[in-house]
Amino acid sequence: MDVNLLAAFVSVATEGSFSRAADRLHLTQPAISKRIAALEADLGAPVFDRIGRGVMLTEAGRALLPLAREILDGVAACRRAVADLSGPVSGPLALGTSHHIGLRRLPPFLRAFARTYPAVELAIRFMDSEEVCAAVAAGMLDLGVVTLPLEPAPQLETEPLWDDPLLVMVAPDHPLADLVDASPADLARYPAILPETGTYTHTLIAQAFARHGLTLPSGLQTNYMETIRMMVAVGLGWSLLPATLAGPDLVAMPVAGLALRRQLGLVRHRDRNPSRAMAAFCELLRAPPAATPLPPAA
Repeated sequence: MDVNLLAAFVSVATEGSFSRAADRLHLTQPAISKRIAALEADLGAPVFDRIGRGVMLTEAGRALLPLAREILDGVAACRRAVADLSGPVSGPLALGTSHHIGLRRLPPFLRAFARTYPAVELAIRFMDSEEVCAAVAAGMLDLGVVTLPLEPAPQLETEPLWDDPLLVMVAPDHPLADLVDASPADLARYPAILPETGTYTHTLIAQAFARHGLTLPSGLQTNYMETIRMMVAVGLGWSLLPATLAGPDLVAMPVAGLALRRQLGLVRHRDRNPSRAMAAFCELLRAPPAATPLPPAA
């Protein structure tokens, strides 16, 4: 079946008029009428009722319309795929990432990607890692760079990129800073400042304390690691923070039985075919760390 005939049919059905469909396709009205007649002859059934000056879909036309649109969408996708492969890497790329990764890990990669692939329309959304994973699973984002979930959803594919050790950190004047052989039980006696309950990082920490028969002490919660760092530095509590946030205003404490680490990396939908832009960004993220140094800690 000729896709031009289907395009004429969909245009007439959408516009409700042969003349407006002709204008939309840059054809004459007789040319549109000829294509509709050819389609009806091919199908062996009329697709429009012509009542006065109006145009209405017949039963056959109503059955054909969603299928015709699907076929035309498929043809357009084929053309985009071929054009994408024959030219420079271009097109949209919707990326989701957490604030911490966006600040501490991605800047050199984003700089290199923008310079190497200027034709790519990069859209970045800063969200909690859990929200990014949900958006990727729902098809709302092409790709996520996140704290990887402990148990990914079935439709998600994950790829670790960076090992992210978590260190117990306190302010220099916090009582815990004076302990030589600290234990998880020692930490449990003081308020903690942690990511919100239900996040991947909070779950990781809570599981570690549960293995020692301990419950995490209640305290302030926020999902912004930079904010947690600030509150720890001014003495409001202790936290487990990424090693990339260490600095002279914090004391990193070794705690027996509490060596935790997260995995940061890519999350994709298993059934989504990657565009060239998405594949190029993923390949760039796999570059050796020495080639893309992290920004200095605050």
